Amino acid sequence: METREQVLEMAREAGFDLVGLAPLARPRAGTRFEGWLEAGRHADMGWLARNRPRILDPRSLLPGGKTILCVGLGHSRAAVELPGGGRVARYAAGRDYHNLVGSRLRRLARRLEAEGLIKSHRRVVDAGPLLERSHAAEAGLGFESKAANLLHPAFGPWFFLGELLLDVELAPTAAPGRVAAASCGSCRACIDACPTGAIESPGVVDSRRCISYQTIENRGVIPRELRGEIGEWAFGCDICSEVCPWGRRAPNLAERFGIHPEVESDPVSWIETGAEELAARRVGSPLQRARREGLARNAAIVLGNRPREEGLRALLHAVEGEESAMVRRHAVWALARGYGEERRARVALGRAERDPDPAVAAEARAST
Repeated sequence: METREQVLEMAREAGFDLVGLAPLARPRAGTRFEGWLEAGRHADMGWLARNRPRILDPRSLLPGGKTILCVGLGHSRAAVELPGGGRVARYAAGRDYHNLVGSRLRRLARRLEAEGLIKSHRRVVDAGPLLERSHAAEAGLGFESKAANLLHPAFGPWFFLGELLLDVELAPTAAPGRVAAASCGSCRACIDACPTGAIESPGVVDSRRCISYQTIENRGVIPRELRGEIGEWAFGCDICSEVCPWGRRAPNLAERFGIHPEVESDPVSWIETGAEELAARRVGSPLQRARREGLARNAAIVLGNRPREEGLRALLHAVEGEESAMVRRHAVWALARGYGEERRARVALGRAERDPDPAVAAEARAST
């Protein structure tokens, strides 16, 4: 068996659902990426701009590198709702995918080296400076959608990507028939369903309006005009994926990643629990990405959009005793939005107008 087929076969044996090869070269979507950056659609994800040269020339990531081995691992499961209300993106319900995909890639690389098929490699799982969807599409793992994710006929948008950069030159793989023939066609489901209008045009998503960006990557204040549209999303958002026709027949693969205990917690606890305890509870979960302050901010917005008695209690606690001014600011908004008729809420909002942080006080005045 020639080297190319051995590499692909070993990748399948490592447990990946999708495997393919692409040249380690400028990504096909490089020009579109540059325009996206120049328009500021990356929001405050400054690392994308800083890594622009390496993203556009990934050969710099591995001296002597020639090929990208792209892999995909399905993670489709039923929608996930938190106790008491609120939702998290399906990918975040179980174990952190960085660990599972990364460990499989690590074992695969060791085997390739032991067999003498490669001498050096670099492993990438999401966090590396690589335009992975573009490379994976070129390797035949799927096609880029109007929502700017990668779609596959069997898995829809519900799969993780990972890469091994290799120092051997291997012929690229072509997309199999079902993938090559697939496309979004005239479908606009994702564009029309996005509540914040983040998908500006086919394949162009403005992070500044994306619920996933705002609830995960944004470390600061979520714009007032977006808070109501966030609805029940406490971490991430699946709307564009849920309405996609390609994902409706994806298999249920929940057992691969299980359910992390934190996903069985009421979002009220994200406000009422201290940073140290909450960090310990989130170990091994993708929810770690938002940190305690981000999760408490998100929970406040959800509780404002989905009022309930426990939510009132938590928001009063936050407005009057939360250390983080950013969380207090969102709690003030949520208290006014969801509980403005409650006497306890009105009293707390009046006090918040005298908050020592000017931004919180201004939020209270704007909310009453």
